[in-house]
Amino acid sequence: MMLSDLQAKDIINIKDGNNLGRIVDAKVDERGQINYFVAEPKKMFKMVTRVGDVSFGFDKIKKIGEDVILVEI
Repeated sequence: MMLSDLQAKDIINIKDGNNLGRIVDAKVDERGQINYFVAEPKKMFKMVTRVGDVSFGFDKIKKIGEDVILVEI
């Protein structure tokens, strides 16, 4: 699976059902391995200020589905 495939999926927190947005970036170490992903909340309007990014590692991903990624944060 490509990073661009993951970026097209909504991130859902299974603890509270919140939509955390979509993956916008990934932190890669010097060996080329992904340390964690960064998700940015969706903006309903252009004037809405940035609320804050959420970062999570592979250990927080519980399921990657066709349309969503389920995480436990």
